[in-house]
Amino acid sequence: MKESVIYQDILEQGNKQGEQRLIIRMLNRRFREIDLSLIERVRALSIEQLETLGEALLDFSQVAELEAWLNQQEINPISI
Repeated sequence: MKESVIYQDILEQGNKQGEQRLIIRMLNRRFREIDLSLIERVRALSIEQLETLGEALLDFSQVAELEAWLNQQEINPISI
């Protein structure tokens, strides 16, 4: 069962949701409440992009840096 495609999809979706929750909590802690449109953009990221954002947000001091990072991802998405 662990090797079935459906099982793997469920695991991946669970991992992505967990990463999304953590990143959004970290962003809200750093910047207080962030705009819903930014949250939706974060939710649209791949797992790899979420991991990269988790590292990058440690260097952000303004919400504008988050916006710029998200804009860059739309231009040059990470591919693994």
